[in-house]
Amino acid sequence: MPGFDITKLPETEEELDFTDIEEKYQVPFEEGFDTIIVVDNVPIVDESKKDKLFKFITKIFKQAGDIKEGGLNMPMEVDPETEKTTSKGYLFIEFETPEQANLAVKQLDNYPMDKNHVLAVNRFTDIEKYSQIQDIYVEPEEEKFVEKEHLRSWLTDSQARDQFVLYRGDDVYVYWNRKTELPEEVHKRNNWTETYVQWSPLGTYLSTFHRQGIVLWGGASWNKIIRFVHPGVKLIDFSPNERYLVTWSNEPITLGQNGGAGAPFGSEDEGNQTIIWDVHSGTLLRSFPSSSSPDGVPNKITWPMFKWSATDKYFARVFPNQQISVYETPGMGLVGKKSIKIEGVVDFEWAPSSDKDRDKQNDKKVREDLLSFWTPEIGNQPARVTLMQIPSKEILRTKNLFSVSDCKMHWQSNGDFLCVKVDRHTKTKKSTFANLEIFRVREKDIPVEVIEIKDTVIAFAWEPKGERFAIVTTNDPSFGQPAAGGATLRTSISFYYLEKAKAGKGAENASFKLIKTLEKKTANSIFWSPRGRHVILATLRSTSNYDLEFYDLDFEGGSEQKEQAKLDPGASLQLMSTQEHFGVTDIEWDPTGRYVITSASMWRHSMENGYTLWDFKGNQLQKHLLDKFKQLVWRPRPKTLLTQESMKKIKKNLREYSKVFDEEDAREKSSVSKELLAHRRRLVDEWNAWRKRVEKELIEERQAAGLPPVSIRDTENVEVIEEWIEEVVEETEEIPIKITFSILKIEISSRGPKF
Repeated sequence: MPGFDITKLPETEEELDFTDIEEKYQVPFEEGFDTIIVVDNVPIVDESKKDKLFKFITKIFKQAGDIKEGGLNMPMEVDPETEKTTSKGYLFIEFETPEQANLAVKQLDNYPMDKNHVLAVNRFTDIEKYSQIQDIYVEPEEEKFVEKEHLRSWLTDSQARDQFVLYRGDDVYVYWNRKTELPEEVHKRNNWTETYVQWSPLGTYLSTFHRQGIVLWGGASWNKIIRFVHPGVKLIDFSPNERYLVTWSNEPITLGQNGGAGAPFGSEDEGNQTIIWDVHSGTLLRSFPSSSSPDGVPNKITWPMFKWSATDKYFARVFPNQQISVYETPGMGLVGKKSIKIEGVVDFEWAPSSDKDRDKQNDKKVREDLLSFWTPEIGNQPARVTLMQIPSKEILRTKNLFSVSDCKMHWQSNGDFLCVKVDRHTKTKKSTFANLEIFRVREKDIPVEVIEIKDTVIAFAWEPKGERFAIVTTNDPSFGQPAAGGATLRTSISFYYLEKAKAGKGAENASFKLIKTLEKKTANSIFWSPRGRHVILATLRSTSNYDLEFYDLDFEGGSEQKEQAKLDPGASLQLMSTQEHFGVTDIEWDPTGRYVITSASMWRHSMENGYTLWDFKGNQLQKHLLDKFKQLVWRPRPKTLLTQESMKKIKKNLREYSKVFDEEDAREKSSVSKELLAHRRRLVDEWNAWRKRVEKELIEERQAAGLPPVSIRDTENVEVIEEWIEEVVEETEEIPIKITFSILKIEISSRGPKF
């Protein structure tokens, strides 16, 4: 230990340096003061009215928690003019716990005490923080502009290919799809995620999950775009336009000993599990606790917890049997500053928007966002389905329902129709059946059409941007039995279309008609192409059947079939292919509707994991068995920038465009053939070089050993017969004469194989 120099001691006590001791034993300012709040804009009163003011203040702040005995302290001062003792216009309140103080700040800040006094409530610890702000504004240094990568650069691919992400073992890959050729690797990273990966709705970002939060990646180099700190995050959900991100963790937010320093959380976030972020800036906008039942028991988590309107303007959550809370962005406050009280409410859904709605977002006449909700039968009140506009909360349509067991709401992708699948029971409640209540939302007074289904409906799906839908029904006695497990049910699949009104009659005469019913099937899932028209009927989660059936609802055959389709819409429903994928767990169309991938994930079973690529007609293009295969997801595409006129022009001149595509495909096949021939030539040359080297070494070794030379077969003058067989793999019928031919070509060469 160094000694003291008595000649250099400070002359006065003020010159002593205690900084090292203060740093060692420094106590955070917040410690011990986190239960105190400061209330400003309080009426100025004298001593005679002090007790009356205290009673009034106590009544207001008691709703936030228990105030400590003697916890109200209001500074007083003597007015030099009147020489009376009056208050200074603010006071301090001390609560029992920090949580109560935080609640008081959250609920009672800007509280209107009377016409002339609006209370300003802050934490006592914040006052010290605000007092350290400089009085003179200092302009921050301007950051140097750094150009960022184009986050949608993948859309500029000259071949208009689509990407997909594949998660296998500990590795995550991003690939280009190349039809029948092996996929082209774009990016690969080990331990890129800890649980799974997820694309944003428009394909701009790839989300990866980590113990401390979520990371978004993108651009041509796949660099980190932004990070969201949320420990233990398990689930995420983007708003439709990718502006906001919702994250959920089963671990409530805790601030810890450092009071949340280094994290985006504040005291108001403590104990919450759901967070809403701004994707562009990474800002935490608001956090929410998990919902609880009236008796305080946490409800089962349903995801997504919040449902977004198509415009990103609103998001909402349902509190079963109580209310729907609708919030507005970007302020994150309740619409109208209060929830919508709805007795018995079970569920709700937002209406999607069409392309026309999106184009008219700035038009004042555009309709408000629309949501639907349903309530069960309560006492003598029937069950109801209601359509409500937001933010006006105006009810557009209500439909009463009777003998209801359950309801499921299915909006058509353009928001033109709402189908409510109503599971109903008989008076004896021994059997059930279903009704399809279809709301035609775009028509005057929103008429409702009812389609009665005798059997149980287990699946429903609208055709994307179309007016057709498909349902899967069953009357199998084993349906709903726990013992059935993965047993295969006998099902039927029915297709419906909207029959237009005849000339001279109103739109109210249009109705949904049955196209065709497919009997004695095992399919339990419907997968429409994102472009409509084509559909896959699949048997999933079964232990014995893995059928895949590819259908075309607008099949164009010969002239006779076209004429028949005018009379019978079912004539256009054509089975294109029947396939099977053992152990299939997931099916996903690519964004263009040209290809579809079926996969078997190790997350569900460990047998023959991997994926198969098909075209829309059901032709198998690739099959890959991959050990430890987990997940494969196509990259979504944003809405096209082409106008309706441009798309009509392209469809009109499709034959001209197709010629260009055919030429490109031919060149690609030719280049592949050249590569294959070059590869074969290289293999033959390597073989011949190796053989000559070995023969030379053999001769030298026998000469060195004094052995007679061996006779080596003369390979220079050997005749090799090459047999080329050409056979027809595809025919195009131009005249009603079918010609089939084959050519046998034989070449004899003395120089070895010739390709």
